[in-house]
Amino acid sequence: MAVQSTKQLVEVANIVDNVVLLKNGSLRSVIEVSATNFELRSEGEQVAILQNFQRFVNSIDFPLQIVIHSRKLNIDEYLKLIDQSSASLTNELLKIQASEYSKFIKELSDLSNIMSKKFYIVVPFYVFETPTTSGITQSLKSIFKPSTVVKELTSEQLETYRSQLLQRTELIFDGLVGMGLRAKTLEKDDLMNLFYGLYNPGNKIAQQQ
Repeated sequence: MAVQSTKQLVEVANIVDNVVLLKNGSLRSVIEVSATNFELRSEGEQVAILQNFQRFVNSIDFPLQIVIHSRKLNIDEYLKLIDQSSASLTNELLKIQASEYSKFIKELSDLSNIMSKKFYIVVPFYVFETPTTSGITQSLKSIFKPSTVVKELTSEQLETYRSQLLQRTELIFDGLVGMGLRAKTLEKDDLMNLFYGLYNPGNKIAQQQ
């Protein structure tokens, strides 16, 4: 049995105009969504959130994928920034406090896993075609050799499917904003960084200032 490379097992074929193209010819767009602390809301606010979410779900007639991405936070750069800021202080009391704060953060990081969580909604667009005998055969082969089945789209097809995908994305985006959430449709560089992080789970996420 031939050994498959990691690249052969990755279903992403390309990223074009902020749209992810999969090897089966289908398309995806990704929306990053902010979190909301449901437990800290009043009872009335919680009911309103649930009702808005219910209306949002009922307005959708296509599947969605909700992804929660957790990664251990790398605070080395943050600690370095604290030390640099502390070195520039002239007030001895502030220097001591900054040093104690840096020590506290380092000990806290060593004792517990400080996690970074991000939330995404993946909006799909599937290309449906009339099944053929060869198509079924190729589909079965793709289970064992996914890299051998890469569907190429013409520029006209890509533009048509992309336009329909963006209509779905705008619908989801508007629904999220209507629930009071901050949303951002990921562009090409964001998508590349996201997939790099997903396929390299050993790397830590750096603390963002």
